[in-house]
Amino acid sequence: MGLTGARLAALSAGLLGLLAAALLAGLALGSAGFDRELIVQLRAPRVGAAAGVGALLALSGLAMQVLLRNPLADPYVLGTSGGASVGALLTLMMGGSLWLGAGLGALAAGVALLALTRSALAAGEDASPRLVLTGAMLASLCGAIATLLLAITPDQRLRGAIFWLIGDLSGAQGGAACGAAALLFVIGLSWRDTAIDRLLLGSEVAALLGEPVRRLRLALLVSASLAAGMAVASAGAIGFVGLVVPQALRLLGVQRTRDLAWMSAVGGAALLTLADLVARTVVAPLELPVGAVMSLVGAPLFIAVLMRGPR
Repeated sequence: MGLTGARLAALSAGLLGLLAAALLAGLALGSAGFDRELIVQLRAPRVGAAAGVGALLALSGLAMQVLLRNPLADPYVLGTSGGASVGALLTLMMGGSLWLGAGLGALAAGVALLALTRSALAAGEDASPRLVLTGAMLASLCGAIATLLLAITPDQRLRGAIFWLIGDLSGAQGGAACGAAALLFVIGLSWRDTAIDRLLLGSEVAALLGEPVRRLRLALLVSASLAAGMAVASAGAIGFVGLVVPQALRLLGVQRTRDLAWMSAVGGAALLTLADLVARTVVAPLELPVGAVMSLVGAPLFIAVLMRGPR
């Protein structure tokens, strides 16, 4: 059952307030205190990148959950982020475009996952464990390839590459581009919200209701993969944002795609901004990788949701 109008409005106001508080805290707090030049030149780009990347990851997770009809779908868990990391490492070694390599790598991983689980998708909800296991193996394969690539990375670049692969916002760029892409993603999901809601009922039901199922699934796959690729190219492989945010919203009673789209973007932006704030202040002046901080939150939630799955 969905939320009533009053409860939905209250939740919306709370999410927007949380995002505003996270942005202000990210700009104001830090080891060097409140310094205008520091805020403008260093913190503002980093906070903007965290918000844009978080929004993209949450939207990518939401789209993959619709595409696979599985609440455990997430670009990190199912290997899309791993594919983006491999593509980015390859282009870095060849001197190509980081954004292009990450996008193509994420898209290739998404296509591979869809192809490997085609029969499972047709089998319905009982195939959920197979989907999760296939995605986990794909993620493991991408991780192994990335490790082999790191083994031949020059020593002077090795530490930075490792730190980037586990999620690092210290040198993140492209916050404005990520934010604009997230806005376009929200508009696209909201525009096709009825069709997406019907797709959640199953491909056959959606087709009977007149929806172009193949075209819709292809659009979701491409959008989710490119969003994950942009996020990885900007800040490295940060996990579980796409799992935590949509799941939390659904547990709170948000059901319609129109509401889930913009709320996931806002929630993802707020969550990653707060995680980055923790990563750079908890042991200041040292910084923790934000990907590790997110995993400390996401991994227990993933286990909890997986254990609740059969019910």
